[in-house]
Amino acid sequence: MPTTLSGRGDKLRQPSGGAIDVSSATLGATNAGGRARDSLALRDLLTEVRGCRFCADLPLGPRPVLRASVTAKLLIVGQAPGARVHASGIPWDDPSGDRLRDWLGLDRATFYDESRIAIVPMGLCYPGRGRAGDLPPRPECAPRWHGRILAQLPALELTLLVGRYAQDYYLGADRGSLAARIRDWPALAAQQLPLVHPSPRNRRWLKTNPWFEAEVVPVYRQRVAACLSIAHC
Repeated sequence: MPTTLSGRGDKLRQPSGGAIDVSSATLGATNAGGRARDSLALRDLLTEVRGCRFCADLPLGPRPVLRASVTAKLLIVGQAPGARVHASGIPWDDPSGDRLRDWLGLDRATFYDESRIAIVPMGLCYPGRGRAGDLPPRPECAPRWHGRILAQLPALELTLLVGRYAQDYYLGADRGSLAARIRDWPALAAQQLPLVHPSPRNRRWLKTNPWFEAEVVPVYRQRVAACLSIAHC
């Protein structure tokens, strides 16, 4: 006698009278196989990204710096690596990263747990120096890679857009001030949250806008803690 489906289809009835729970066996194996395929696809894509030499004219040469996993729930989109990050290959491995981690209430171990947090800057490589600091992210980088990378991150729940370049790309160019955009943003409900860049160069902005660290940062910290399912004090 062939195996048949009975009832609402949640059990497989066999001649012996035994039952197999489809949701915990068949579907579990199928989901595990799907996650494995997704992980392999992302791994292959990251290998391709890290091997990118499209901008061969960069002053220190191409070295894409990013982290991602199919299980990541939080995405951080910054500007571009600085010279220190280019040297170490570790994103946000600088004073800006120290301040960002403080804002988010995350230690280094959690921040760099790529199974939970993906880090994909607007420009994946160090763009070089200009007269007033590092140059902007290369404009061809995000259109070339971001869509493909984000398509491989199905578990994302929250995205932090750090700095004007990320915000203009994902939220649309805003002719108003950065302060107005952040102050008026629906921080309790939005899935994309704009932040001022934590660079030491923005100390004056933070001093002029003390409400950001006093009012906005605590809310963002709570959103991140909820996203990552960690205790928040």
